[in-house]
Amino acid sequence: MTGAPMPAAALGIDLGTSGVRVAALAADGTPLDMAAFPFPDAVAARSPVVWWHGVKVCLSELASRLSLAAVEGIAVDGTSGTVLAIDAEGAVVGNVLMYNDACPDAAIIDNIARHAPANSPARGATSALACAIHLSRQPGVRGIVHQADWILMQLGLDVPLSDENNALKTGYDLASETWPQWLENCGMDIEFLPKVRRAGAVLSEVGTAGRSLGLPSGCRYHAGTTDGCASFLATGAAAIGDGVTALGSTLVVKLASARPVDAAAYGIYSHRVLDFWLAGGASNSGGAVISSFFDSRQLRAMTPYLRPDEPTGLDYYPLIKPGERFPINDAAHPPKMEPRPADDLVFFQAILEGITAIEKSGYNRLAALGGPLVRSVRSVGGGVANPAWTCMREKALGVPFLPARSAEAAVGTASLVLAGKARWS
Repeated sequence: MTGAPMPAAALGIDLGTSGVRVAALAADGTPLDMAAFPFPDAVAARSPVVWWHGVKVCLSELASRLSLAAVEGIAVDGTSGTVLAIDAEGAVVGNVLMYNDACPDAAIIDNIARHAPANSPARGATSALACAIHLSRQPGVRGIVHQADWILMQLGLDVPLSDENNALKTGYDLASETWPQWLENCGMDIEFLPKVRRAGAVLSEVGTAGRSLGLPSGCRYHAGTTDGCASFLATGAAAIGDGVTALGSTLVVKLASARPVDAAAYGIYSHRVLDFWLAGGASNSGGAVISSFFDSRQLRAMTPYLRPDEPTGLDYYPLIKPGERFPINDAAHPPKMEPRPADDLVFFQAILEGITAIEKSGYNRLAALGGPLVRSVRSVGGGVANPAWTCMREKALGVPFLPARSAEAAVGTASLVLAGKARWS
């Protein structure tokens, strides 16, 4: 006789680049169910109306399959750096500026460069702060919020509140836990920005809007996080020295550290998550290089014949075009993918070996800048399906490769709710 199913205790909402996902976890962290709403096109991915529709669809779908009566908390993650303007009633004013949009006003970017600290993640062409300043100048604007903040407001949070992970690229100071005064010199009215809480912190009990969606009256809103931080938490990584490598179109490494690691020159900055700092960097190398030479059919045919115990010795630095961000910071850094052997299998293996060397160098760079030595690695992304590559990587890094609990950011956000409940209840 089977026992009764475990009730859902926490919900995590993920606003990712491709759609909305909502995960339900039991009180012990066991994933119970997930609902997904893919964005139909790129235009929809930029629409707050579509975001909110996706959240409602996912919550309704989950409620049809399991009871939400015991849910104690809910949190939202969003794409880091996506900002929007609202009026006095909380309605969206104008268009959203997404995480990868350049600020339309170059003068704002230049002004931030003059006033922001050298290592601030608020600097740069796609600066969330620059986008926030630009949006704040529209008629009728009374506030600037992040994607996750706005969804919490639709769920019924009375006032705009953000988390310090989403607020980081908008200029939030993690040391003082305030919006710093230099933002005013950049042209940002601090009064327009939301109050900020630590990721996972309890904000308030759900309101009428939340209850109308099936959340119980005792459920509480929690401060959320970015989709990147949520993805790290989803894997189960949490101890100092735990690393997570994302093997997608680009190579991204993230490392749990006891102290912040900040180096704007390498695109490195640190989020505070629970009891650790999360530092990371992204290389221009990765799966996009592989797919520029081989299609999926060729890759499936070659993968079983890779020989990870017989290195090619070709010492590649795989890039599609010149320029690297991390672990080398050089806008002109050249690709190194010659000589090209006649055998495509050897060429493919040499590319994998080159990306592996970049991964190892990335973790070494984080350690050299003040982070810990990597002690374990969990992997996510399409490259995880290649066992020979995993063998190469594990041998090169010389640390245990552990299974990821989940690759879904929504699971990480729901686990943040559970951690926040234990800490801030």
